Amino acid sequence: MIIRQTWVLVKKEILIELRMKYALSGMILYLISSIFLAYITFSTGRAPINIPTWNVLFWIIMLFVATNSIAKSFIQESRERILYYYTIANPHAIILAKMVFNSCLMLFLVMMGFVIYIILLGNPVGDLPMFLLALLLGAIGFSTTFTMISSIASKASNSSTLMAILGFPVIVPILLLLIKISRNAIEGLARSTIYDEVLTLSAIIIIAISTSILLFPYLWRSN
Repeated sequence: MIIRQTWVLVKKEILIELRMKYALSGMILYLISSIFLAYITFSTGRAPINIPTWNVLFWIIMLFVATNSIAKSFIQESRERILYYYTIANPHAIILAKMVFNSCLMLFLVMMGFVIYIILLGNPVGDLPMFLLALLLGAIGFSTTFTMISSIASKASNSSTLMAILGFPVIVPILLLLIKISRNAIEGLARSTIYDEVLTLSAIIIIAISTSILLFPYLWRSN
């Protein structure tokens, strides 16, 4: 029952996103503009961009893209629509559908960003499969975290400020682990040296998903 409701709600999210073409176009434009600005900045410099800067700059851009694209999950929902969902759907299905859709959306933006990024700023990645794994974990980590934080922040009047306050303690560890994993992939080091970081990041994502599924019904009832 929950799986069926989740799939229906995911399709609903896809249809809404396709109808609001300006929203997706705005995300893509923001992504391309940020990368192009980085390219202009470093292409006109005296020294080429070094690997640590290349790596950190990429994830900072992806973080801001996630903030602007995923953070609106619940904040943009009207109270009437939320009340309608409350009467027809299981809260577990609602939060799972949001996470699945946002993960797919973020993965699309991350992969597009990576392709544009390496075209403009070069490709120093030595271990591409490991870097792609970092992209996958980053997309899921950002989307699941911001989805739950968005649901909490939507209850407050100043939701944007609350998003920043709640998101900072969770996003910083994820961002640091992603930078370390991707740095290892760029340098082409042995994968065994980064297994602990991959497991830690995976555990954080699993905890975030589990906590969201457990706590969201109580948050949902507060409507």
